[in-house]
Order: sequence, then structure tokens, then C-alpha cells
Amino acid sequence: MLIKPLGYFLASMACNLVMAASTESAPDCMDNAKTQLAMNECAASKLAQANQELNRVYQAIQSKHQDDPVFLQKLKLAQRAWINFRDAQIDMIYPHRDDSSYYGSSLPMCVQGQLTTLTTERTKTLNTWLQGVEEGDVCAGSIKTSEM
Repeated sequence: MLIKPLGYFLASMACNLVMAASTESAPDCMDNAKTQLAMNECAASKLAQANQELNRVYQAIQSKHQDDPVFLQKLKLAQRAWINFRDAQIDMIYPHRDDSSYYGSSLPMCVQGQLTTLTTERTKTLNTWLQGVEEGDVCAGSIKTSEM
């Protein structure tokens, strides 16, 4: 299998950054993975967990703001835009994903790692609508004051 050197280098660097960024919360599965297949499966599991948490937070926001249909419409639009951004970001990082030999066998792990990072960041952003902000934040908009 022929791997393009620059593409492989860039994929490796991106993958290393993703793995380094998530080391603190990395489950034991990546520490114990001995094969690329096992690492790919571990990355898929971490992505599934991140997606599950994002969905939980999204649904909690919908429930908390059920009395504000305008907000809910804007939330839905923002989430759709974020999904488009997320997908475009992955396409930008791995523009040759359709060529299975371009990045090598670590590509699924790396893509899922990037998706996990993006999803975790989105969840953190959305959590603001659940946690609230300190009283006096005049620019909070639809984010309610936190109950301390």
C-alpha cells in the first residue's frame, strides 16, 4: 500500500494532537489496545460516548426552554449549523479521506478522535445553557442566571 508522505505526516500529527488533548479523560481501552483495529474500536466507543452526552445535554436544554419556541427554533438552527461545521472541519483536516491509501490504517481512529474532540467542545458550549451564568452578565442573552 502506497502512502503519500506528506498526507501521512499530517494525519499522524493531527492524530497525535487529538490523542494528547484527550489523555486526561482517555478510557483504559486506548491504553490496552494492541492493534490498530482495537484502537479504532476504542476511538469509536469514545465518540459514541461523546455523542450520547451531547444528545443528553441538547435534550435537557430543550426541556429547560420548552416554554420558548423561538429559542428552540434557534437552537435547532444552531445545532444544524454546527453539524455542517463539524463535517466541513473533518473534510478540511482529511481532504483525501475517499482515498483509503492516502492516510493509512489509523485514519478511522484519527477521524473519530477529531469528531470526539469537536463533539466534546460543542457539549461544553451547550452546557452553558444548563449551568447558567452569574447574575449581572448583561450580554448572556438566552442563557439564564445560574442558581447558586
